[in-house]
Amino acid sequence: MPSSTNASPQPSSTRPVALIGWRLLALFYDFWPVLALWMVVSTAFTLGYTFLGHHDPHQNIPPYSPLAWALWLSCWVVAGVYATVSWRRGGQTLGMRPWRIRVVTADGSAASWSTLWARYAVGTLSLLLAGSGFWWAWLDRERRTWHDRASGMRVVRVAKR
Repeated sequence: MPSSTNASPQPSSTRPVALIGWRLLALFYDFWPVLALWMVVSTAFTLGYTFLGHHDPHQNIPPYSPLAWALWLSCWVVAGVYATVSWRRGGQTLGMRPWRIRVVTADGSAASWSTLWARYAVGTLSLLLAGSGFWWAWLDRERRTWHDRASGMRVVRVAKR
């Protein structure tokens, strides 16, 4: 449940929709904390591979090996935890705050974890398809992306305080 300091007097359906440019800027900002998390995960994998596997310390994890796929999956999960926890706790990731945009449900209630993870998964698919789901917002009459539609949520601009 959003706190009263974060809540807006307007229902989410009457708040202005966040334009795709603001959303892409927020995504760029969010890349940096996610990159830091990926570095931590990668360091743990590399140290485990080197010291627990008794490998040459100058040898990397082989590409396309099961361990490399586990590393990619772990990085995806860590980024998902960052996004879903941020959306659940206040509707905003670190990258969304400077641009005053927030993820909201139609009725203003807190989204379920499964809804947030579905949003994250569809957003990932959208990025993997050259951002198609983001670019879709320019064609959508409500300016919603694929992951907005899949989750039943929207991204709105928050009024200045």
